[in-house]
Amino acid sequence: MPHDLLSARPETYDASSIEVLEGLEPVRKRPGMYIGGTDERALHHLVAEILDNAMDEAVAGHASRIEVELAADHTVTVRDNGRGMPVDAHPKFPGKSALEVILCMLHSGGKFSGDTYQTSGGLHGVGASVVNALSDAMVVQVARGRELWEQRFSRGLPLGLIERIGTAPNRRGTTVSFHADEQIFGHNRFRPARMLKLVRSKAYLFSGVEIRWKSEIAEGDTPMEAVFHFPGGLADYLGEQLQGCSNYAERPFAGKVGFAEKFGVPGSVEWAINWTPSRDGFIQSYCNTVPTPEGGTHEAGFWAAILKGIRAYGELVKNRKAAEITRDDLALGGCALVSTFIREPEFVGQTKDRLASAEAARLVEGAVRDHFDNWLAADTRSAGAILDFLVLRSEERLRRRQEKETARKTATKKLRLPGKLVDCSATNREGTELFIVEGDSAGGSAKMARERKNQALLPLRGKILNVLGAASAKMGDNAEIGNLSMALGVGLGAKFRLDDLRYEKIIIMTDADVDGAHIAALLMTFFFTQMRPMIDKGHLYLACPPLYRLTQGARRMYVSDDAEKEAALAKGLGGKGKIDVQRFKGLGEMDAKDLKDTTMNPLTRKLIRVSIDDELGGETAELVERLMGKKPELRFQYIQENARFVEELDV
Repeated sequence: MPHDLLSARPETYDASSIEVLEGLEPVRKRPGMYIGGTDERALHHLVAEILDNAMDEAVAGHASRIEVELAADHTVTVRDNGRGMPVDAHPKFPGKSALEVILCMLHSGGKFSGDTYQTSGGLHGVGASVVNALSDAMVVQVARGRELWEQRFSRGLPLGLIERIGTAPNRRGTTVSFHADEQIFGHNRFRPARMLKLVRSKAYLFSGVEIRWKSEIAEGDTPMEAVFHFPGGLADYLGEQLQGCSNYAERPFAGKVGFAEKFGVPGSVEWAINWTPSRDGFIQSYCNTVPTPEGGTHEAGFWAAILKGIRAYGELVKNRKAAEITRDDLALGGCALVSTFIREPEFVGQTKDRLASAEAARLVEGAVRDHFDNWLAADTRSAGAILDFLVLRSEERLRRRQEKETARKTATKKLRLPGKLVDCSATNREGTELFIVEGDSAGGSAKMARERKNQALLPLRGKILNVLGAASAKMGDNAEIGNLSMALGVGLGAKFRLDDLRYEKIIIMTDADVDGAHIAALLMTFFFTQMRPMIDKGHLYLACPPLYRLTQGARRMYVSDDAEKEAALAKGLGGKGKIDVQRFKGLGEMDAKDLKDTTMNPLTRKLIRVSIDDELGGETAELVERLMGKKPELRFQYIQENARFVEELDV
């Protein structure tokens, strides 16, 4: 060992070498042990700790209003109209008030016995004292018994005894103001947007509280003042999260149940869930209003209830494939919020990122399961749509697993393929199809609806380059054209070889609107000018997605235009009740089952084969050049010449 290291060691190791960190010194010495670090996330955790105390008062029924303020100097104030912290002398610590004990001693508080709070977010008695330790200034005011009390602190130490500063005949509750210590957090600052998100989520978690927000610091479009009160609780929260999304259930499965009726214990669970093809699934869970981003036993109990319920419903309607649905299938496209209140929960770590209470799984599953069974039975339309979606997800997962277990045979030459291509598993061209789809959203639905063995997908980003209006160098540099050529396995123009084509059918699948028609026109122009032999040999097709879905009871019909819709409405579908009409805004808005049945399944779909009328000779090329070329005056002339043939324009 080097001599300098040996000489650096203390010569003695005795009782004097043992340090004892008193009071709140351990917090300032190792803040990461208590709040997870000293970064921006940890800084905002200080707000959460104080706000959780106010929320505990609200959940216990003692407070109805909370105010959160961010001052220009980054001082945070949290005010509630609850009972107010105790201010009388503590019996075990002479000369100290109960308030001082709470704020200056770790593991002190009123949440250990369960008598003061049946459920609470603070359990270890360290939250408020940790905030005090990591603040260079803290002021606490308590309005209690018609009197107003105040005590000041700095870096965990009281600056004096608690003082009565006046009367408060019309006021009650606790006000905590603190300024985070720059010695701990450096240049990190509170962000109004992040604080507002925290405040808003707390209001959703307990419908009985009103939270008022005020900030003297501007940040983007974050409001400087706001009032949050959500009587609908998590159902309102989920509705906001999924605003603008198409959902499989018209109304989410949502509810709130107390544990006392069924299990004889205090606490409750509230939930809201829906499934959508418009975005990735998520779950946000909470215990006693504390976010649990890493989940835990309450999430496990919730998913167990949903999984058992959907499998049982599948068995009821004789869908054998429902038995293969797993929790992973539920989570893909499943958007869920779960909030539970339980007594003496056990968390992993002081930051409470994960709930570890084993009892929570049983309580949540038992409370949610019966309600989910009843909801599925009462809303068979939503239940059927969700079941169809989950079965498709399950089939997709099983196919992926099977393909991993059975290695796909590779061609004799190694192909370079674009990253967005979702290829099929077939090893030769016969019977294969490539769907060129409009955007990632449509690609997501089509990915679930396709037959993996022989159907491949290539999403395009926006409108492809108009090859007749662009220079050849620009066409060669275009990423979308490069991806398309790479996926097909062929070259452009004179380099095109039909034998190299990787798929038997190339199917253009775009939305049934003006933009979709334009994209289809651009693609057909590209294939006509660069890969015409592919059209001549009958490899190019247009998909025909429906414009409407009509539902009457258990009967369902798809129609392609308004005329068909009106005829079907006049005739009826043969079911019971009112006919529900849904207009598909685009492929991305369609359920995977709808897209499969109407547009991708060879047994039920309609395709238009793109062909060239040989009798026109060179007129086809001339017309394409006229409509898609570089001269807009030729297009305008064509419109003028043919406008008289347009009898009606449906917009």
